[in-house]
Amino acid sequence: MKRVLVLAAVMTLAVAGNAFAADSAKGEKLFKRCGACHTIKAGGKNKVGPNLFGIVGRKIGVGKGYKYSKSYLDAGGSGMTWTEDAILEYLADPKAYMRKITSNPKARSKMALKLKKEADRQDVVSYLATQK
Repeated sequence: MKRVLVLAAVMTLAVAGNAFAADSAKGEKLFKRCGACHTIKAGGKNKVGPNLFGIVGRKIGVGKGYKYSKSYLDAGGSGMTWTEDAILEYLADPKAYMRKITSNPKARSKMALKLKKEADRQDVVSYLATQK
């Protein structure tokens, strides 16, 4: 009986996990909001924000031709990179994320957009990960 219950629990978690899997096609649609400030084309120009092509795995505060704030330069200078998990957390509240990773209560971010829904953030991150 215990085996059946354990197997049922594992199967339930597996199905639930798939229900929340990130969808890069949805992320691409959501990214259109980001397009007002960011490009995502290889070699594309920076706008108010940097070009995000190849952002996953890139060191924070590094992007050709973009002038980053001190907060981003400090984070990158300490070796931090934009992992999928980092971007996921960042998109929830960019200013709070920068304050956390730099340990600077005055750290700032120009990015005002916050994606409140976890699923939306996962979808955008999934899309960004395909852009390399």
